[in-house]
Amino acid sequence: MSIFNLDGLKKRMQGAMDALTKEFNGLRTNRASTHLLEPLMVDAYGSRMPMTQVGTISTPEARLLTVQVWDKELVKAVEKAIRDAGLGLNPSADGQMVRIPMPDLSLERRQEITKIAAKYAEQGKIAVRAVRRDGMDELKKLEKESKISEDDHHHFADEIQKLTDDFIKKIDQALQQKEKDILQV
Repeated sequence: MSIFNLDGLKKRMQGAMDALTKEFNGLRTNRASTHLLEPLMVDAYGSRMPMTQVGTISTPEARLLTVQVWDKELVKAVEKAIRDAGLGLNPSADGQMVRIPMPDLSLERRQEITKIAAKYAEQGKIAVRAVRRDGMDELKKLEKESKISEDDHHHFADEIQKLTDDFIKKIDQALQQKEKDILQV
């Protein structure tokens, strides 16, 4: 049993990657995606509730999102939440169904969204590097307290750097894929 926990660092780096994936899912591409509406909050029953708790979000077509609102009293609130989210969407109600057609993104808007994606990726990299720094600090502390040898310190430091490089590479690949999705006409 090693005194240093590399798995804990790996889990934290994976957490940063998962957070980035969630951020990317909220960015609009030309295709309809339920992830676009999931983080939206709706004013319902005197409080703010996630969209997923007031209706079923689906994509019946590549360029159409729908929200089947469970309570007809909340249809207007769902429409308002979508309209006010700054996503450039124009929902329309049809009974308890809210239809959201996906308009074409202008080249300008797609370029703005790719910049936002790059910013999210950079935040992910910063989070991964912070985990690396914590791991390196822990190694220094363990060596100073004579709980690990200098050789162990170097071995673990190399492992942490390798892990960091792997996650940074995954973030770069995720960003490339997202940019490709956004810029695709």
